[in-house]
Amino acid sequence: MASGRDGARSATVTHASTGTRVMAIVWIVIAALLLVDLVLRGSDRMAWIAGSVLLLTVAGVYLAWLRPRVVSTPRGIRMVNPVREAFVPWAAVVWVDVVDVLRVHTPEGEFRSWPLRETKRAKVRENLRRDSGYLDPGEDEDPTRMRPVELVARELRQDAERYKARPLTGPIKVVAEEGPAALGAQDRPQTMVPLEVIVVGVAAVVQLVAVLLLT
Repeated sequence: MASGRDGARSATVTHASTGTRVMAIVWIVIAALLLVDLVLRGSDRMAWIAGSVLLLTVAGVYLAWLRPRVVSTPRGIRMVNPVREAFVPWAAVVWVDVVDVLRVHTPEGEFRSWPLRETKRAKVRENLRRDSGYLDPGEDEDPTRMRPVELVARELRQDAERYKARPLTGPIKVVAEEGPAALGAQDRPQTMVPLEVIVVGVAAVVQLVAVLLLT
C-alpha cells in the first residue's frame, strides 16, 4: 500500500496499491518488448492480431491496475475505480472502514474502493464478523498492529474530522486534484464514468476490430 503527498499541495494525499501498480508496470514493459519483437519479426495476419491483443491487454491493465487510487483532498475523497469514479465531499463522510475493501459510508450509501483491499483472508473473515455485529468495533486500535488498508481508513477518518471542523464551502470549479466527478459538488457524493476511461476502452476495442477486419 502506497501513500504520497502532492508537492504542490501537501494536503492532497494519494493512496494506491503498490503491488498491483508494480505488476501493471511490469506487464506494460513486457507487452512493449513483445510488440517490438512482432514488428521486427512478423508482418502476417497473426502478428497483427497478436499485437492488437497485446494493446488491448495494456489498456485493460492500465484501467484495472494502474489508474485506480483513492485521493484525500481538501474538499473530499476522490475514489478512482477501473470504470467509475466517485467524489465524496467531507460533509457527506459518515465513516470509513474496511471489510474486504475500503468503504466510505455516506447518508446516500456506501462507496467501495477497488484498489485498497484486505488481502489476508483471516482478516476479511474477522472484518465480516465485526460488520455483522459479532465482534466489538475495535475503533482506532493500536496503529502498530493495524493492517495497511486499515491505516488508510484511519487516516481518512482523521482527515474527515479535520476538514469538517474547518470546511471549505461553495461548488467545486477546479478539478485538477478532486477529479472530474467533483465538478459542481457541494455536500453530496457524485459518480461518473470519466472521459479517459471511455477513450481508452473504445480506442482499444476499435483497433482490435479494425485489425480483424482489415487483415
